[in-house]
Amino acid sequence: MTFAPGDIIEWFKEVDEELLCADGFDDAILGVCERAGSPCIVAYDTNRCIDILMNNSEMDLDEATEYFYLNVVGAYMGERTPVFITNFSMGVQTLPQMH
Repeated sequence: MTFAPGDIIEWFKEVDEELLCADGFDDAILGVCERAGSPCIVAYDTNRCIDILMNNSEMDLDEATEYFYLNVVGAYMGERTPVFITNFSMGVQTLPQMH
């Protein structure tokens, strides 16, 4: 079964109203991350986020990647900050910028 991004966000909020989502990246949601002793957090596909930036603006790959890492990944909002996953098995446009 597949769900529309809006349905997923609505479900997230019903299950845990404190989950944080990255604005504009609903189509890149992979699911929810769970870890013992930590709250659930929303997980996004890094490559899909970069694609969304390129499709919704006039940014090329390098510009979208830089913007993504500075303004999206770099936007810490507390322990509920979403995670961004680079799935190497799906092919990678750009390697993650390791900190």
